[in-house]
Amino acid sequence: MDLVTGRQQYVQYLNDFKSILGELYVFTNEEVLNNYAHDETENLHFLPDIVIKPSTAEELSAVMKICNQHKIPVTPRGAGTGLSGGALPHLGGVLVSFERMTGIDIDERNLQVTVEPGVITENLQNAVKEKGLFYPPDPSSRGSCFIGGNIAENSGGPKAVKYGVVKDYVINLQVVLPTGDIIWTGANVLKNSTGYNLTQLMVGSEGTLGLVTKIVLKLLPHPKFDLLMLVPFNNLEKAGEAVSAIFRAGFTPSALELVEIDALKIVSTFVDSSVVPVTDEMEAHLIVEVDGNNMDVLMQEMEAISELLLQFDCGEIFFADDAQQKAELWKLRRRVAEAVKLDGYTIEEDTVVPRAELPKLIRGVKELGKEYNFKVVCYGHAGDGNLHIRIKKEGNIYSLHNPNVIPALKALFTLVKKLGGTISGEHGIGLIQKEYMDIVFNHTQLEIMRGIKKTFDPNNILNSGKIFD
Repeated sequence: MDLVTGRQQYVQYLNDFKSILGELYVFTNEEVLNNYAHDETENLHFLPDIVIKPSTAEELSAVMKICNQHKIPVTPRGAGTGLSGGALPHLGGVLVSFERMTGIDIDERNLQVTVEPGVITENLQNAVKEKGLFYPPDPSSRGSCFIGGNIAENSGGPKAVKYGVVKDYVINLQVVLPTGDIIWTGANVLKNSTGYNLTQLMVGSEGTLGLVTKIVLKLLPHPKFDLLMLVPFNNLEKAGEAVSAIFRAGFTPSALELVEIDALKIVSTFVDSSVVPVTDEMEAHLIVEVDGNNMDVLMQEMEAISELLLQFDCGEIFFADDAQQKAELWKLRRRVAEAVKLDGYTIEEDTVVPRAELPKLIRGVKELGKEYNFKVVCYGHAGDGNLHIRIKKEGNIYSLHNPNVIPALKALFTLVKKLGGTISGEHGIGLIQKEYMDIVFNHTQLEIMRGIKKTFDPNNILNSGKIFD
């Protein structure tokens, strides 16, 4: 039996949904449906047939039992900030929005927090910071993205280089399965070797295995101090080489970001900022941050790193003197993606390689741009080898649906694989990357993944068609 799609086919279940959720939280009008038909992925638009907004796992469980019984496709959605189409209802059906699930319960004794999936990531960070605690993962969209979406994509951000990504902080999850069953995946403990690790299996599964309704995260004490410097380079590859050298010298910055000069010019104009001096001979900047509880130690680290970087043809180093200058620099970095997208760089890939291979990746990307006649800007989390690559073609903006772009992306991903990397560091596969999965995985690996999906979702109703067909 195929999945049921089409509004006329699900109307008979509307009253059931309304009786479970209340009429105020079941939507079928065109205006609301349009709000949930897109995310930040380039030029994709799919209308759901119905939008629901549950407030509890029990409500969602009751809905899922109906959808599973009648094979109605279900798409989970956070804030819609994704870049891989993972939250798009390309099969129609029911879209589940988690925006009503916003609880935060901080356990200061155990340095843990239990949070619901609709909480904005920055709101979570601010809430725990008031208690002197720290939740490090900080994607660029942290001011709008939901923590549930971060779980689905295993998000990272600038501080991942020192503190790790989302998976390193999730210790337990409450999940509604496609069948409607409600489970906890683990226990609220820091060590657990009891059976298979279902918690980590859920993290990064892009909403294809279950719907997360509660998240238990570990926290850290908040560092007291941080220092930030901006380092210009006359050569983009030299900037990439400097990244690996910092770690080989024994330093672990709390953030280490690369922004090439074209991207920096675009975002500086976009936010009307002159905080970063730009000259014609520059090709890239590194943003280097260290943090900790001893200011003298941090000053010594920054001085040592700056001396090291002089070996890589860097220009005059700029040290942020106060919180305002730090905020201005981080605003530039966090808004790069938005700025370059508006400038026509519509396709973003977030490849990741071992950081020592960054110079080869940067060189290879530039060579591919010449070969396939596209312009490219690079920026991203250089400290962990995660490079965001934005592509456009003059006079004819590349589209994911343009067959001319497919050979270029295949060549890019083949290069990434050759360098020991993979095709997504934090954005996920979703709809747009799935045709390239066979570049990094063989048939056996993909079949294992499909088998896991079938075990969790035997009727294939939950985010069907994401990651692989």
